[in-house]
Amino acid sequence: MAKIYWAGHSCFQISFSNSKENSGDIVIDPFDESIGLKLPTLRADILLITHNHYDHNNIKGVKGEPFVVQGPGEYEIKGVFIRGIPSAHDDEGGKKRGENTIYLIEAEDIKFCHLGDLGQKNLTDEQLETIGPVDVLMIPVGGEYTIDFSDAQKIISQIEPKIVIPMHYALPKLKIKLNDVSKFLKAMGKTVNPQEKLIVKSSTLSKEGMEIIVLQP
Repeated sequence: MAKIYWAGHSCFQISFSNSKENSGDIVIDPFDESIGLKLPTLRADILLITHNHYDHNNIKGVKGEPFVVQGPGEYEIKGVFIRGIPSAHDDEGGKKRGENTIYLIEAEDIKFCHLGDLGQKNLTDEQLETIGPVDVLMIPVGGEYTIDFSDAQKIISQIEPKIVIPMHYALPKLKIKLNDVSKFLKAMGKTVNPQEKLIVKSSTLSKEGMEIIVLQP
C-alpha cells in the first residue's frame, strides 16, 4: 500500500512500506515559498528534483537526511527502484527552458511516473519505451511553462496510465500564472471531487479504464 499526498504545484509525498526494514517517504519537487504557497512539513528518505528551478528544488525545505536524486540515472534505495529519464522543459528540445527529468518510481508493486515540468507536446518513442506501463501518472496541466490541458490529453493517451493526478495548475495565492484544473477536467470529460490523499494498492488497481484523481494541497 502506498499513500500519496499533494503539497501543491508539483510537490508530492509518497509514503511506502515494503516491509518493516523498507518503509519511508519519497518527496518530489518541493517548492520555495516565494511562489505564494506554504510548504507543509515534509520528511523524506528519498528526495527527487526534476529540474533546478526555485519552484521545484527547495531541498532545504524538507526534513530528514534524504538520498537526493537530481537527474537521469537508475537508483535503488530502501527497496524502491527509481529511474530518471531525460526530457525537455519546452517543445524546442530544451533550448528555451532547459532540461527536465521524468521519474519512474516502483514501490509496493506499483509504478508511479512524475513528469516534472514537461514541455514536450509528445513523448518520443524512446521515452515511451523506457516509461512502459504506468499505474499512477502525475502530469502538469496548467500550461504557460509546461504542457497545457490539451497537450496533457495527448501525453495521457500515449502512456495510458490507470490513474491520473493533475498538477502544476492555478491555485489560490499561487503567484505563478497557470490555467485552472477545470480546463483539463472539461477536456477529459470528467467531474471530480477533490480528496485529501490517495491510497493505492496493487491488488485493487483497475484492470480496465482510467481514473482521474484531483488532490487537495
